[in-house]
Amino acid sequence: MQRYGFRAMGTQIELLLAAPATTDAEAVFDAAQAEFARLEGLLSRFLPDSELSRLNRDGAIAAGPDLAAVVRRALDARERTAGRFDPTVHDALLGAGYDRTFAQMPGELGRPVEPACCAGGVRVDAAGRIELEPGVRLDLGGIGKSYAAEAACALIAELGPALVDAGGDIATRGGAWPVGVATADGSLTLLVENGGLATSGSDRRSWLADGQEAHHLIDPASGRPAAGDLVRVTVVARDAVEAEIHAKALFLVGATRAAAEADASGLPCVLVTRDGQTVLAGGISA
Repeated sequence: MQRYGFRAMGTQIELLLAAPATTDAEAVFDAAQAEFARLEGLLSRFLPDSELSRLNRDGAIAAGPDLAAVVRRALDARERTAGRFDPTVHDALLGAGYDRTFAQMPGELGRPVEPACCAGGVRVDAAGRIELEPGVRLDLGGIGKSYAAEAACALIAELGPALVDAGGDIATRGGAWPVGVATADGSLTLLVENGGLATSGSDRRSWLADGQEAHHLIDPASGRPAAGDLVRVTVVARDAVEAEIHAKALFLVGATRAAAEADASGLPCVLVTRDGQTVLAGGISA
């Protein structure tokens, strides 16, 4: 097993390849790292010259294929989740205080959360031109990271079974990969095979705003950090992007409804509640 690690998109990236060490492996790891850097340069709201930042400033852009693809998947997810997954939460994140990279965030802000409207209009035409309604800006943080994990994994998998872990957003190709998942009182291992895994949690990127807990998971219905009985949701899906979408959508509805939805759709998930319970759903059993 070969391993290669680096930082990108505000998190630690780990690449795994189940193949003998060769100069080809070194080259493909370098290519995967370069792909993360390239996509971060397109999709990050924290880089003023990124394609996303230019779109947010100008309100319209003839986007390259990657930005157009990510926005299309985000809009499709918004429709499929009845608005729970929504890329137009940019201003709500700023209102919650998340106006810089998390590494630059203070532990406490001296002002309360300022909610902002979400669910704004976004249009992507067949040629990839993206247009935003006036006042609408996009955040593609989570879905962009999972998209990059999938792209990097496809590169590595040319040499053998591969796994990419982008701060908990995991993409795999080939083989069956055991992945440890934190529970309320320990951990369990899920087997991920040619699919993806993602975790959404209010404990991962949180801070205090005027003495009240705030975090990066915005409920588009309120324009505020989501309130509910869940701390973390981990989902296994057909790829890392789908896992990211479903983890966020399930987090917003609370443990009871999330478990019911996961069971109905056969979506394997692990729910951790604020009162210290672990709920397994979607076909996972203890």
